[in-house]
Amino acid sequence: MSKKRKQYSASFKSKVALAALKGDQTTSEIAARFQIHPTMVSTWKRELLENAPDLFEGKKKSGKQSNEPSSDELYREIGRLTVERDFLSRKLDQ
Repeated sequence: MSKKRKQYSASFKSKVALAALKGDQTTSEIAARFQIHPTMVSTWKRELLENAPDLFEGKKKSGKQSNEPSSDELYREIGRLTVERDFLSRKLDQ
């Protein structure tokens, strides 16, 4: 039987990361207080520091990553691939 890994909520992670960021306690003390592994404390603290500037971007990013295609582009690509597949399957039958 495999044991499922515990998943923590974003609010819990942020609480732990902020406690680590304060610097009042060591990583081990914070981990013991929240009953998690010290590595998780360090990881969540690093993620908070890396992503903190994005919190204050506001409307500049509009909530989407620029490298992700929009749904219109994805539907257009699906349509193109469907037509291509149908064309090739008809040519194969002939």
